[in-house]
Amino acid sequence: MASRAITATAARWLLVGLLGCGAPGRREEVRAVSSRPIEEVLAAHSDSLMAVPGVVGNAIGRCDGEPCIRVFFSDSTAVARAKLPARLEGYRVTVEVTGPIRPRNS
Repeated sequence: MASRAITATAARWLLVGLLGCGAPGRREEVRAVSSRPIEEVLAAHSDSLMAVPGVVGNAIGRCDGEPCIRVFFSDSTAVARAKLPARLEGYRVTVEVTGPIRPRNS
């Protein structure tokens, strides 16, 4: 269990700065965003996201210039993806298949 927490934390920090989760030039309709900062929203939902089978991490990213929640899967199982909401408290949720994420040996 501690290894999974370390892996999730490492994945978050490693992938926080990733950009480009939408198609270039693609615009979505504007939706109401949570009154809470995205950091609080992710912290509140991180455990439930990590409980989805196949999820190896989650992070804050940028999607079409807006903050979004990124969820990382070890493989591309459609069943697990279907369990994720499209939005959490107004923030878009995107999926990326990263493969397994393991802590680096120091």
